[in-house]
Amino acid sequence: MTYRTLFSVGLFLLMLASCSQQHPRPGELPAVSQPMHLWYDEPASEWVEALPVGNGRLGAMVYGHPMHERIQLNEETLWAGGPGNNISAETASAIPIIRKRLDEGKFTDAQQYADQHISSLNQGMPYQTAGNLLMDFPSHDNFTDYQRKLDISEAVTTSTYSVKDVRYTQTVFSSFTDDVIVVHLSADTPERVSGTFSFETPQQHNINTENNRLVVHGTTGDHEGKTGKVRFTALVDVQPSGGTLTKNADSITVTNADEIVIRITIGTNFVNYKDLSGDPNEVALSTLSASLNNDIKQMQSAHSEFYRQYFDRTQLYLGNNENSAKTTDLRIEDFATTKDPQLAALYFQFGRYLLISSSQPGGQPPNLQGIWNKDMHPPWDSKYTININAEMNYWPAEVTNLSELHSPMFDMIRELAETGKQSAQQTYGAPGWVAHHNTDLWRVTDPIDGMGSWGLWPMGGVWLTQQMYEHYLFTGNKAFIIEQYPVFKSASAFFLDQLQPLPNSDWMVVSPSVSPENRYRVGEDATVAVTSGTTMDNQLLFDLFTRTIEIARLSGDDSGFIRQVEAMLANIPPMQIGKFGQLQEWIEDWDDPQDQHRHISHLYGLHPSNQISPYRTPALFAAAKQTLLHRGDPSTGWSMGWKVNFWARMLDGDHAYKLITNQLSPSRQSGFSEAGGTYPNLFDAHPPFQIDGNFGCTAGIAEMLIQSHDGAVHILPALPSAWPDGYIKGLRARGGFEVDIEWQKNKATRVWLTSELGGTVRLRSYVPLSGTGLHKASGDNPNPLLQTPVIKAPVIHTQSRPPMTELQQVYTYDLKTLPGKRYALMAR
Repeated sequence: MTYRTLFSVGLFLLMLASCSQQHPRPGELPAVSQPMHLWYDEPASEWVEALPVGNGRLGAMVYGHPMHERIQLNEETLWAGGPGNNISAETASAIPIIRKRLDEGKFTDAQQYADQHISSLNQGMPYQTAGNLLMDFPSHDNFTDYQRKLDISEAVTTSTYSVKDVRYTQTVFSSFTDDVIVVHLSADTPERVSGTFSFETPQQHNINTENNRLVVHGTTGDHEGKTGKVRFTALVDVQPSGGTLTKNADSITVTNADEIVIRITIGTNFVNYKDLSGDPNEVALSTLSASLNNDIKQMQSAHSEFYRQYFDRTQLYLGNNENSAKTTDLRIEDFATTKDPQLAALYFQFGRYLLISSSQPGGQPPNLQGIWNKDMHPPWDSKYTININAEMNYWPAEVTNLSELHSPMFDMIRELAETGKQSAQQTYGAPGWVAHHNTDLWRVTDPIDGMGSWGLWPMGGVWLTQQMYEHYLFTGNKAFIIEQYPVFKSASAFFLDQLQPLPNSDWMVVSPSVSPENRYRVGEDATVAVTSGTTMDNQLLFDLFTRTIEIARLSGDDSGFIRQVEAMLANIPPMQIGKFGQLQEWIEDWDDPQDQHRHISHLYGLHPSNQISPYRTPALFAAAKQTLLHRGDPSTGWSMGWKVNFWARMLDGDHAYKLITNQLSPSRQSGFSEAGGTYPNLFDAHPPFQIDGNFGCTAGIAEMLIQSHDGAVHILPALPSAWPDGYIKGLRARGGFEVDIEWQKNKATRVWLTSELGGTVRLRSYVPLSGTGLHKASGDNPNPLLQTPVIKAPVIHTQSRPPMTELQQVYTYDLKTLPGKRYALMAR
């Protein structure tokens, strides 16, 4: 055994006793301890080793270095450029020509023309760093007994170490209640805390000191012809207890203090995507001033209490052993070869921690990197990629009981529905609104990054709207979904105008478009992306139209519009099964069984939608499985996260767990690669870092334990053999239900169901259940929030269909519930 392993195991009992989160099981079961923290015995040397804290608006990455500490800072509205869309008249002129060449079967010509002429005014603006707080501590180079930790049950990170006979502690959190980042430096001996504090930033800026503060005024960067217009003020307030404070032009030094409390805030002139009239100085100063009289212990307590109102709603226990005492980087290294179920539970909760820390009501939604970014020009500009990634960021929101945190995404969708009218009118000459595959803080809506295999995809807004409808299905909030009806109606109006007849068919399709971000082969050599009528587009249109119709009925809209949508819906192509038994990705049977592309967009109908079902559409279900087998398992981090969800929907828990094992493997690459994994700080590796993979895996683990998309609340639908015993508390199901489940020997033993709205819940279980009011299900479920869609029969192009999946026997029950009541069910 190495010294690190011996040291880790020796700390196991101490950590469980002093640093564990108590997780009482549902009902009367005894409490179980498990650590809810990441920890390390060395300082971070790279950004992907640093530990993230955030309050939705302010983010920080903490390295924890005893001598030369760096705290990298972000504020959610620090983006390059300024207001304005990215619409180019050239794109509008190109679309009819591309469409005509597609109709003529000139696919290569259509691609070449699109590559030459699809070009927007800019490709969106990058999200940018605020800079770094630098803290230098003299004579701390010879430190011992080092430990740093991120406690995700409290949303606080600490580092501790000894220098000679003095024990030092650094505590950092991004306060939800005071809206400042707090750094608390202390020692167990009086008059031993000394340090020099300075600030660096790559932004246009000036720095000065005022009394005990570093004051930074800056402006974000120019980019692709757009002048940087976000002005910001960063204040670093240094408050020592005892000792002496001196300053020079750009730094502050404290000598021989008992402790130091640092408060950091950043204000900007951002009001909304089209208004930069705010006063950054006033925002920063008023926020800081409001926190100055608050005691550090009270600040930390209030912060953690606010955080726990979200975090403590859901608890997951999968088992625990001595492996959980290892440092987190070692646990990732060893996960594939050791039994460490608690790391999967920690990873699940880490995704929830990141969502709470990066998405708060009234703020911006998390982008490709959440709110954490060290660069001026980060990978993919750290924008909002809305052909999968931005949606994936919110997959855990409803099911893991964080529904309120969905609101920043809804705000962005409503804003895109406004700016998207410009693209509809100017680029397509159409009513309604449209957005393509990417957007930014300024809510641009025309194609981004040229044509490629991504840009000319007018379905981004359609996918986003489905997040709103899912929120309605989970919460039953009719007032909410009726309020969103203009967004749905306007999106539908665009496609009623823009859908094109597919030559030699009765079908109406989106043209031109792509299947994100894949290509099909034409002839021997050429590959093409631009096309008409892709499977994903058809699936998205089905959801948009059927859900618009339902909201129209709820809101009492005139039947004339409903009839138009119903008529167009009847002409949308059905899904197709190709010659290899696969679900076709394209309108033609162009699929290549050797294609292992990271995007599997045509399985949107399996997840997150509910158009493909093992019980209702077995042929499509088998075809979707064939597609998954063709695509294989290894991929980028976010793609593996999606595949966890796919295999959970396939009811194959062991395969889903295999993907989690692949994801929880160390990533050793910092640049772009198709081989995903996990960084030492549990960040997802595309690589490089993208936060969506974290959220995708958290949602996928939830899908393994509960599903409610297919007409019933399915208990433990895809439980892997690696988790034979455990419990989950506080997951949410569609219909307004909260569910707790305990299982032993891979079978559910007890289920608790709390009904928020009342109504009938249909339950699906692999074991027979008993409970008051529970009876065998029959007929249709009357609960409108648990309905399933009626889809067209697939077109099948093969005589040798893939074998139907053999399903476990299920027991299906109905239970009439009352609002606010809790129901206990037992395995028989």
